[in-house]
Amino acid sequence: MSELLNINDISVSYGNIKALQNVSMHVNQGDIVCLIGANGSGKSTLLKAIVGQEPLDTGSITFDGEEICQAKYPLEGKKKHKALTTDIIVSRGIALVPEGRRVFADMTVEENLDMGAFMVRDDKLIAERKESMYDFFPILGARRRQKTRSLSGGEQQMMAIARALMSAPRMILLDEPGLGLAPLVIADIFGKIEFINKQDNVTVFLVEQNARMALKASTEGYVMENGRIVLSDKSSALLANEKVRAAYLGE
Repeated sequence: MSELLNINDISVSYGNIKALQNVSMHVNQGDIVCLIGANGSGKSTLLKAIVGQEPLDTGSITFDGEEICQAKYPLEGKKKHKALTTDIIVSRGIALVPEGRRVFADMTVEENLDMGAFMVRDDKLIAERKESMYDFFPILGARRRQKTRSLSGGEQQMMAIARALMSAPRMILLDEPGLGLAPLVIADIFGKIEFINKQDNVTVFLVEQNARMALKASTEGYVMENGRIVLSDKSSALLANEKVRAAYLGE
């Protein structure tokens, strides 16, 4: 299976605080890969770095063979390139569903979906994609004219995922999609994620506090502590790992 995303030795800082330290990992085309770790370990920072929202101190990020992010100060002798902006990275085929959903609360469901297609210039295609999202998430179709603030947390999460899919990404980055939701709602959303992966061939990179759910849904997994990758393996192996079970599965 071909490698789609490659993260090579990246570091990110907030002033004197090292948020990410020499992180390397990869995601293969068609996989669901998860990243687990405690709050504040650097998981969200990593997703923001992938889409160009956090500058790199070191290293680089490659998507489908093209370098999309590079360190602010590359090694001596290496030509510095102009950093790609987030909208350009999105146009390459990556979409981010941020932590906390970040919906436009005073816009309708339909207007939020339109925002997800801001780079699409074909009105007919936008309309077709919206109808596809309404078919996939029927509750959104029923509430397309409602203000987003009136939706439940689970419905807002579905809308945030649908909004990301409006750009027809090859890879979707999901930051804590189960945060603050009831177990049945989380199970429904994870079912949708697996369907998107299998039926639409969208590669998924999943950051999730619910380690058990994330590892069961994914094929490969990484564990992050204090801004570093400390463990990586098949998700099934991580589920059986005694240290992972003790630290993240409450066993």
